[in-house]
Amino acid sequence: MTAATAARGAMPLAAHAREARTRSTRAAVALAIGIAAGFLLSEQILAILRAPIEQIAQSRDASLNYDSITGAFDLRVKIALFSGIVLSSPVWLFELFAYVSPGLTRRERRYTFSSAACAIVLFAAGSAFGVLLFPHMVEVLAGFASDQDSSILNAGYYVDFVLKLVVAFGVAFVLPVLLVLLNTLGALSARTIRRQWRIAVVTIAVFSAVVTPAADVLSMFLVAAPMSMLYGAAVLVTSIADRRRAGRAITPSRPRREGGLACSD
Repeated sequence: MTAATAARGAMPLAAHAREARTRSTRAAVALAIGIAAGFLLSEQILAILRAPIEQIAQSRDASLNYDSITGAFDLRVKIALFSGIVLSSPVWLFELFAYVSPGLTRRERRYTFSSAACAIVLFAAGSAFGVLLFPHMVEVLAGFASDQDSSILNAGYYVDFVLKLVVAFGVAFVLPVLLVLLNTLGALSARTIRRQWRIAVVTIAVFSAVVTPAADVLSMFLVAAPMSMLYGAAVLVTSIADRRRAGRAITPSRPRREGGLACSD
């Protein structure tokens, strides 16, 4: 730990409280801006979520239903809150890591911030993957109903289903980054990750079956394939890192040279 870091880590409680208040205020402002932006974009977001229902409505009666007079407004607020958390995540994640970083070594801070950046990118990629996949899942699930039936869906329940699905994809894509970070900090070896591949495959299969229709094998495969590849990537990265650490550990130290000649006893 550097002297500057040690000085920051030894700051009095009042200074810690001031820093926590400053960083939480920045995070709160970013969240408020994100929520406002989400509310302004809620109509466009709802149009994307409504697209599969409109597709179903071409073959039979299908629509979203609000069960109360405030249902439409409540739904807009829910979309705004979700969008605000996602849009402001780079800011509040940075403030969180910046607050705890004085307690870490320089190496730990570097790996932690790198992992946080990768986690944000993978969460966005997983969420985008969920957005692309959910219309197909909705059509498959709604396809179990007869053409003579009407699909009158509760708007709140439907949006909850889609948002939870999108978040589940985002979190699932981030898990390999957590494995790499734990390996980097010395809490989990590549050998352990590699030996648990059977459990990982079963867990991925169960997760894919839960978030996709049981009868839709294609959707299950589309979910399981990228998650399995990310797990394999985590195994590869941690294996390379462990081999490098082992190589540095057994490499003998070079003798010091003075005046171009090796010093000897």
